[in-house]
Amino acid sequence: MIKVGIVGGTGYTGVELLRLLAAHPGVELKAITSRGDAGLPVAEMFPNLRGRVDLAFEDPAKADLAACDVVFFATPNGIAMQQAPELLAKGVKVIDLAADYRIKDIPTWEKWYGMTHASPDWVGKAVYGLPEINREAVKKAQLIANPGCYPTAVQLGFLPLIEAGVIDVSSLIADTKSGVSGAGRKAEIPTLFAEASDNFKAYGVPGHRHLPEIRQGLSLAANKDVGLTFVPHLTPLIRGIHATLYARITKEADFQKLFEDRYKGEAFVDVLPAGKHPETRSVRASNVCRIAVHRPQGGDTLVILSVIDNLVKGAAGQAVQNMNLLFGLPEALGLEIVPVLP
Repeated sequence: MIKVGIVGGTGYTGVELLRLLAAHPGVELKAITSRGDAGLPVAEMFPNLRGRVDLAFEDPAKADLAACDVVFFATPNGIAMQQAPELLAKGVKVIDLAADYRIKDIPTWEKWYGMTHASPDWVGKAVYGLPEINREAVKKAQLIANPGCYPTAVQLGFLPLIEAGVIDVSSLIADTKSGVSGAGRKAEIPTLFAEASDNFKAYGVPGHRHLPEIRQGLSLAANKDVGLTFVPHLTPLIRGIHATLYARITKEADFQKLFEDRYKGEAFVDVLPAGKHPETRSVRASNVCRIAVHRPQGGDTLVILSVIDNLVKGAAGQAVQNMNLLFGLPEALGLEIVPVLP
């Protein structure tokens, strides 16, 4: 059994990790930390885990995380970069669900996240944990930077086209929408029920923190810098991301087949038949990314639709997928979840 610790188990990604790991046949939960809720039984905060998780939250300073095989950081940005190096030095594997190790260029990261990086030496050693691209590297990693939610949906949607060299990568557009759980569990005015319900708005148009992460991944695939316009929106949903992606065609191809071939055999990417439209509810609570490719009126622009659950494939589920790869387990173990309808 893999001994697992979770740092920061009180947020939405934390409870999703607990939900998935509690049912995982290869895992033993050893420690879940929260400085503010130390001593509180996990099932008291999250009643959906009654009978599944018998642990209480521990103070991070007292938890024996070094005895774990792997530690997940489900913490705000800036925490893992301070605490992970000590665990890494002791041979513990770390999967960071925040953004501390995603962006390889330190000045770029510091610009977008507004802080000095506390462990820049580890940034170059971290493996970006998008298995559909970096599967073999993930298997050998000690530190995994789990991708962001928007970056997962956008990259999986654009990658087949970029890898095939059939689109103009200088003018990509990602029009994305997210449910309010993407903002986390903290109390903020924009995510109050009276503010977010019955409302729809764009945000972060001048620049969003996920932009450099997406641009980094797509540029690596293209072997050159890409031009990307990225506009996120907040929708009155609890969970779910819908990315509508636009790309101008530069080379003719069977685009449907291109996607089907690229993701053939991928457990967690579902390419829909031609003409279909994926819905966020079709992936709710699952680790699946559903994709459809369209060419409206046979024109020179492709429209790719990509949907994920932001808390699962966009966070906790992908982290468990990476853990499975890291420890030589079947990649889909503990993640073969049928999405919840209605």
